[in-house]
Amino acid sequence: MKKRVFTGAGTALITPMTEEGIDFDTFGRLVDWQIENGTDALIVAATTGEGPTLDDAEHKSAIEFVVDRAAGKVPVIAGTGSNDTAYGLQLTRAACQMGVDGVLVVTPYYNKATQDGLIRMYNTYADASTVPLIIYNVPSRTGCNVEPATYAQLAKHENIVATKEANNNIAKIVETKALCGDNLDIYSGNDDQVIPLLSIGGIGVISVLSNIAPMVVHNMVMEYLEGDQQKAVDLQLEYTPLIKALFSEVNPIPVKAAASAMGFGENYLRSPMYPISEKNEKVLLEEMRKVGLLA
Repeated sequence: MKKRVFTGAGTALITPMTEEGIDFDTFGRLVDWQIENGTDALIVAATTGEGPTLDDAEHKSAIEFVVDRAAGKVPVIAGTGSNDTAYGLQLTRAACQMGVDGVLVVTPYYNKATQDGLIRMYNTYADASTVPLIIYNVPSRTGCNVEPATYAQLAKHENIVATKEANNNIAKIVETKALCGDNLDIYSGNDDQVIPLLSIGGIGVISVLSNIAPMVVHNMVMEYLEGDQQKAVDLQLEYTPLIKALFSEVNPIPVKAAASAMGFGENYLRSPMYPISEKNEKVLLEEMRKVGLLA
């Protein structure tokens, strides 16, 4: 049996920033609040954490900071993928030395890869990592999709334990589950598809919504897995308008605004991303009020 990294809701953490760099004071408060409010894992320096615009030192310091702050209370998973495999391997080895519980490795973007290339690349990462590896499949961002037959090959590696699936093709994910069975855990990579993926044997979500509502997302997953499926479905439906607002612009633009409105730092993003439009922010804040996240 492969080692499972976590079950439930993992938060794809934002990285609080100012023009001067990472705002570690706010970052620490956010990590503490996440743990106190039921998150099952913390994912650091990945897409929502603006990993692509963190320089090498920032990327590593963010990972080390969250590992130290979490202090073993919940698993910490580091985003270490890159379109440059050599650099991704360097990040992966560094994260392992810092004490992470898993690494999240995105498919290569811009230069992409063939399916055979993906198999070779992920096996190389898995050989280099001393902790379990989660594949991150998000073709809308990378232009590269992991096919079910490719997953079946990758799942043979003892250290490739799961995928964060955000390909929006439920039929492909069903086929992946049929081919891989218990050899590959599946996490939803989309907040609007948590229940559909749980229904085919998924074990959780790596969530943007969880930045501002960690207990809600935790409950959504655990109610389903523990047998109260209707309660879980009700939560998915109740939070659908807020989820839609959180993706009204490119992630993490809206969630940065939402977290700032809740007191977690400045609404600051690095170019090429900029703060949310006034129109979309108004809708976002109204949806947050409807579910009690803002007064």
